[in-house]
Amino acid sequence: MRTTYHVLRMTILMMRKTKDDAELADFGRFSEPALLILVSLAEGPRHGYSIAEDIEAIAGVRLGPGTLYGAVARLEARGLIEPLKSQDRRNPYRLTALGELALRARLDSMMTVARTGQRRLATA
Repeated sequence: MRTTYHVLRMTILMMRKTKDDAELADFGRFSEPALLILVSLAEGPRHGYSIAEDIEAIAGVRLGPGTLYGAVARLEARGLIEPLKSQDRRNPYRLTALGELALRARLDSMMTVARTGQRRLATA
């Protein structure tokens, strides 16, 4: 997992050229919920309940409100997602350009780890 973090940081750093921008791509201590939220928002804007439903459908994981909104707040603070104007009481969010960049880098890194693991299992 340490390698994944460093690969993501280096990718963002090379693309954005500043340490501050690299820090924005750090999903933080609760990286799995953050990753799942970014994946959900990659399809388009959603509000909290819709994000939770989508995550449950794609990953079989039900995020509680504290976990969901805590991760949403951290992602928003890092500039990876942004709130949209609400038409009602629901608050929709969307992926930012930096969020898309961070998500692509994280998924690429995860794919490298998965391919390596599959290759090693095949030779075991």
